[in-house]
Amino acid sequence: MSDKACNDCHRITSGTACAVCGSSTLSSDWSGYVVIIDPSRSNIAKKLKVDLRGEYALKVR
Repeated sequence: MSDKACNDCHRITSGTACAVCGSSTLSSDWSGYVVIIDPSRSNIAKKLKVDLRGEYALKVR
């Protein structure tokens, strides 16, 4: 998988910087894949501290 996850917000991206937080610290060593559709009603989104819908990694190393 060529996608990387942001070390700061866990957002999965294929670019060189995170589109959400702007961080360039990306890791290809991540596990767990979750798609947040409605962050206001999602317990997983609250645990990850996610406010925007999208694709996220559960664990980033």
